[in-house]
Amino acid sequence: MTEQPIAAISPVFLVGGKLVRDLARDCVCLDVREGVEGMRRLEAQFLAVGAGATGPSTQLLHIDGSTVGLGSQLKVAVGPTGDQRFVFEGTVSAVELVLEDGSPPMVVVLAEDALMKLRMSRRMRSWASSTDADLASSIAEEHGLQAEVDAPGPTYDVVQQLNQSDLAFLRERARLVQAEIWADGQTLHFATRTARQGTEVTLVLHRDLLSVRLTADLSAQRSEVHVTGYDAGQRQVVDEQAGADTISAETSASRTGSSLVGRVFGSATSIRVREVALGSSEAQAWAKAEMLRRSRGFVIANGQTHGSPDLVVGSRLTLDGVGQVFEGSGYYTTSVRHTFDRVHGFRSRFMAERPVLNEVR
Repeated sequence: MTEQPIAAISPVFLVGGKLVRDLARDCVCLDVREGVEGMRRLEAQFLAVGAGATGPSTQLLHIDGSTVGLGSQLKVAVGPTGDQRFVFEGTVSAVELVLEDGSPPMVVVLAEDALMKLRMSRRMRSWASSTDADLASSIAEEHGLQAEVDAPGPTYDVVQQLNQSDLAFLRERARLVQAEIWADGQTLHFATRTARQGTEVTLVLHRDLLSVRLTADLSAQRSEVHVTGYDAGQRQVVDEQAGADTISAETSASRTGSSLVGRVFGSATSIRVREVALGSSEAQAWAKAEMLRRSRGFVIANGQTHGSPDLVVGSRLTLDGVGQVFEGSGYYTTSVRHTFDRVHGFRSRFMAERPVLNEVR
């Protein structure tokens, strides 16, 4: 979640917990991105010489570590005065110096949040008698992170991590049960969508919302999903399915993608072959998760705002003025990109999804 920082018009940069005004003064471009798969990334560009310079200087700023450098703990806030929020907290992993003919020298700073530790660790190992939430808690502890997990699921006899980074492995486990991963400071979160607390944001076209592209797509929708496998203990085939009623717990509307696809194309069944279940409980969980993933992505909104610091992954959106079929609430934000530059100022780009189309009256 975001929090209220020091008020300012330009982006606010805190390095090691201390406000560094020179970074705000020299910031030319800022780009912060995040998605439901976890790991927030930052790229910031700074003038390396005084304002108005057109060529290289013998004394370059922001490259010697005096303001920011490799390993710096960085927090960044954006937004207008009185409505700023921290949108990034992490560690600087790369610093670049860009020297081009006819342009002032630039320093580019790249940073990632606490999940960077998981990305850099690749392993081969096994767990016994564990849930996916147990795995997330164990991996967080290994990297010195706190863990907050809320993702119900089956207990597996054996789970193997085969030549994967800890982050890639957790992303795979999250996909199987439709959980999401994110870092909040030094806390790793592993939770289902319904357990994720997000802001409530209303965007009105031509007021907050600069542009939006809305798509209702049946190509990935299915009437039901099957997950198969073999239970060696019971010596029997595993075959579990999840149908169109899976999404009904999240919406009362009738025009869901999973219901409409049957009317348009007839029966549309997906049989999962990527995963092989070793028991009925995991097959049921995986089938339900896959059906939710497809159903939730029926309607996609891809938009841009003047700059919405409260817009985060997990925000519940209401879109106003976008047409009767797409109007209203129920959108869930799946990716956010906050940018700042000296031409357009603060902008926020987002993708959001919901499982229904409105009834046409």
